Amino acid sequence: MSAMGVFVRGLLMGAADIVPGVSGGTVAFITGIYDTLLSSIRAVDLHFARLLLQGDIRNAWEHVNGAFLLALLAGIGTSIFSLARIISWLLENHPVPLWAFFFGLILASALVLLRQVETWTAPRSLSLVVGMAIAVTIALAPVVNLDFGLPGVFLSGFLAICAMILPGISGSFILVLLGMYGTVLAALKSLDLGFILVFGVGAAAGLMCFSRLLHYLLHRFHEGTMALLTGFLFGSLLVVWPWKRVLVWVEGSHGQLKPAQQLPVSPIDFTVATGHDAQIALCVGLMLAGFMLVWFIDTRWGRAERARQPA
Repeated sequence: MSAMGVFVRGLLMGAADIVPGVSGGTVAFITGIYDTLLSSIRAVDLHFARLLLQGDIRNAWEHVNGAFLLALLAGIGTSIFSLARIISWLLENHPVPLWAFFFGLILASALVLLRQVETWTAPRSLSLVVGMAIAVTIALAPVVNLDFGLPGVFLSGFLAICAMILPGISGSFILVLLGMYGTVLAALKSLDLGFILVFGVGAAAGLMCFSRLLHYLLHRFHEGTMALLTGFLFGSLLVVWPWKRVLVWVEGSHGQLKPAQQLPVSPIDFTVATGHDAQIALCVGLMLAGFMLVWFIDTRWGRAERARQPA
């Protein structure tokens, strides 16, 4: 895989991670690099630390597949810094069409993953249902409050990063559910180094633990794990459904109210509840555009990469 190909995948992952409800892990899956990503993260272990302490930088770099991680992180960073303002503006001014576009992305991604389960058995079907149930529960859950000092900060980082690499649910959405979204944004804005350090340590711990668990599951129970993750994606469609009615609000970093718990409704009910035009024709068109974009990405990169991977 070329460095440019990895960089482009990073661009797509970064664009997905910007928006609550959309996971960069989903993009990693449909572009065929998810297993490589988990393996590279999992390689940050005691052997890697030992190589660094010995000054063997070259072998340490090769041990973690450094070229892959560097190109991917460069793409993610470039995308986040270049698209953050655009996505934020669209979320603020045109949220319904934007969510419609992401609905199409997630739906197509779920169908791509569904094809990865070659043989359906009762346990795999149950895994699909369980994944859907978990995602639906998270999507409809009310806000909890983990704002109880540094232990809450650590746990928030741990859970958020787990969600970020898990297809279907984004880390920022988990922070909203935990009641920590505004707190984290405020800490980043004010450069609260103590808060950021504890949050970062929690995120690093979650990344190390969860990546190893997913890597193990994908190698020992590949079909069942794929069914579970596909269920996550189907269930998370409720998160990105464009027409919602807000049930619970939380305060953002600038004192503005942000939706924390929302109920999916029909376009007609959305218009009645909010007084805003449902923009049905535009939203359907954007759903189709998002769907076709994922299908193109899967055709262009995903199928070729998965075909080269060992069975």
